[in-house]
Amino acid sequence: MAKANNYGLRTRDIGKAGRFAVNALAREGKMGYATAATVGQRWQSFASYAKAEGVKRLEYVTAHLAASYGQALAVRVADGELSAAYAQNLVSAINTVMGHVTQGEWQSVSPTVDTGIASRVNVRIEIPDGFDRQAVMVAVDALRSACMENGAAVVGLARDLGLRAKEGSLLDAKRALQEAYDTGRVTVANGTKGGRIREVPITSERQLETLAYAASVQGGARSLVPTDQTWAQWEEGGLRAAREVLQRHEISRIHELRSAYAVDRYQALTGHLPRAFGGNATKAVDKAARLTIARELGHSRIAIAVSYIGSAR
Repeated sequence: MAKANNYGLRTRDIGKAGRFAVNALAREGKMGYATAATVGQRWQSFASYAKAEGVKRLEYVTAHLAASYGQALAVRVADGELSAAYAQNLVSAINTVMGHVTQGEWQSVSPTVDTGIASRVNVRIEIPDGFDRQAVMVAVDALRSACMENGAAVVGLARDLGLRAKEGSLLDAKRALQEAYDTGRVTVANGTKGGRIREVPITSERQLETLAYAASVQGGARSLVPTDQTWAQWEEGGLRAAREVLQRHEISRIHELRSAYAVDRYQALTGHLPRAFGGNATKAVDKAARLTIARELGHSRIAIAVSYIGSAR
């Protein structure tokens, strides 16, 4: 193919060019049409990233750019916003498209080695950052003092309701607060992994106070994402700044607060710390608690609990 106009794919849009490339593979019988559609959809995420980096043609896509994109995905995996498998598939879509359009000259990017995306579920061996509520309160006060109330609210929702950063940001806190009073639970629907809707039990006044603060910060908006911003803008701006404040207070990431919530729930359900941290709940009680926690955190597998509360040993 000629090195012009996205390798001669008859479109100036890098997103469409990738989709045209995989459709060509399907027509040639080298890929199923359903697979082509899936790869094409995954390519769109990278295309948006490339455009934001000033790259608008396939000819200028490099392995370095693809690796940088993968590293950004790795951060989201670490924060619990994406599964490792899905993030790896997003990187693999780049290899598929670029391998085809360059006729095999593309330097393939490893979804794990070159990006740092986790290849398996990590087993937690230390108590989560922010399990000490006093440390979280100090960090929240720092956020408020810096006029970063939206970030402070998201941090509180992560610690007291176990929400992911995206879930907390997109939560309609006003509606959630009313639901909490009416039903004793909060439905989490926006920003969830895989679109799985779940319910978080409300069992303490602290949770209600956290929701009330988030609702007051939200004001007339639909969520904690500022009305003049998209989710992506908030993630790269105010939310990133909030993460940096947490790190200055020795809380490595928002996901650690979600893990701290999980440890709290384990204690509430069993009367013990998790076994990895010195608890001694019976195997039956431990397993039941892990199943409940995995479900409440929005996971379909009980095994994922090891990344929050450690191994059952």
